[in-house]
Amino acid sequence: MSEQLPALGDFGFAGDDNVVPFDVQSLDVRGRAVQLGPLLDKVLSRHDYPEPVANLLAQAIVLTVLLGTSLKFDGKFILQTRSDGPVDMLVADIRTPGSVRAYARFDAEQVAAAVADGRDAPEQLLGDGVLALTVDQGAYMQRYQGVVQLDGTSLEDIARVYFRQSEQIPTEVRLGVARQLLPGGNGAAPNWRAGGAIMQFLPESLDRMRVPDLHGGDGDDSDPDQSGPTDDAWQTARALFLTLDPSELADPTVGTERLLYRVFHEQGVRVYDGTPVVDDCSCSRDKIRQILEGFTAEEIAESTEDGGIRVNCEFCSTEYVFDPDEFSGSGSSLN
Repeated sequence: MSEQLPALGDFGFAGDDNVVPFDVQSLDVRGRAVQLGPLLDKVLSRHDYPEPVANLLAQAIVLTVLLGTSLKFDGKFILQTRSDGPVDMLVADIRTPGSVRAYARFDAEQVAAAVADGRDAPEQLLGDGVLALTVDQGAYMQRYQGVVQLDGTSLEDIARVYFRQSEQIPTEVRLGVARQLLPGGNGAAPNWRAGGAIMQFLPESLDRMRVPDLHGGDGDDSDPDQSGPTDDAWQTARALFLTLDPSELADPTVGTERLLYRVFHEQGVRVYDGTPVVDDCSCSRDKIRQILEGFTAEEIAESTEDGGIRVNCEFCSTEYVFDPDEFSGSGSSLN
């Protein structure tokens, strides 16, 4: 017999593709949680990625959404990896308030070999390299970028290291991805779903956030058992948060609010209005035209094939076709 879901009262649930902020005041924690459905399925399905690559990119998208929706200004949050694994680059970004796009670059032969050898876990597909998290506040503001090493650990672990190094905020992250068969007009079809949550310890007293000294210095990342401050509130919140299972994070029958209630109902969890996120690429014909207008005549000639210039957006796979004669008078170099 399945577990009876709790009754949460009569209020509007956020549903898919809405990031739900929450806090637990008794434990001095707050965070965000999300379940991605149609948005994620559109992004992944248009590229027809191998399943392990799609799984990895889905995790990156969830993490980007969780982090990017915290921006309090007009701007962009960008997650990008560069590594030596079969998936050598992931890019996911979100423009405020909630426009999301993403793509993965991979070597199909290396991915197939990794799958055949049973080395297709997300961290194995990435390999060694770096992950950069960039906050872009617009043309007239300086970018902020944090860089952490990809060293064979999960994206969850990498996110924890990022917050510990760059912001010194005790942070926990959970991510989950699923591919489900859903009925449709032409029979059952696979659909991608994912979910995730981030929780941070933010007490009024900053001393309560401090990590205890370890051998090798304060903040020694070599200790795998270090889980942040020993404060009872954080340790309680962390123990509860880590009961979140990846499968239930993406389960549409549970829902974000019910999931948070299941974890924190005894401590008193409060949820706020969700922030919708959408599949929305920022490419356009005009933007690409402006780039081509900066090409020299020689570069225009080199870009022309079968009488046209074809440009494909790596994010949304839209193809733009231009007549090279439109740019014959250019002659300027692209800087």
